[in-house]
Amino acid sequence: MARPKLPRLFAVCSIELGTPKETLMAGANVQTFTDSNFDSEVIKSQVPVLVDFWAEWCMPCRMLTPTIEALGEQFAGKVKIGKIDTDANRQVSVKYGITAIPTIILFKGGEVAKKFVGLTRKEDLAAALAGLAQ
Repeated sequence: MARPKLPRLFAVCSIELGTPKETLMAGANVQTFTDSNFDSEVIKSQVPVLVDFWAEWCMPCRMLTPTIEALGEQFAGKVKIGKIDTDANRQVSVKYGITAIPTIILFKGGEVAKKFVGLTRKEDLAAALAGLAQ
């Protein structure tokens, strides 16, 4: 009996969307964090910060993008929301032990307050952010 041929995972990850990387990364209320601005934008922030660790080739990361953008709108002025590309910013990724993406880390007062690994529901992230923003 022949086994059914399954699609290869890398084929899914190599789909070209034809959209510039900047458009996929951040919306109007979502900042782009890097190794060079992480300290000033996240660690020294006066408000809580949500950091989405992602990579362009990661489909679950892309699936999470609308959630991150919606949270950016919902918490505008109360919480800083941003994304950091783990491929281009390895220093921060290594420092925070990012071994799987998407990973979301919530910071308050420069310290890690909560960490989510994998696709996470908007309601769970919003509840965690609401608790930090008080």
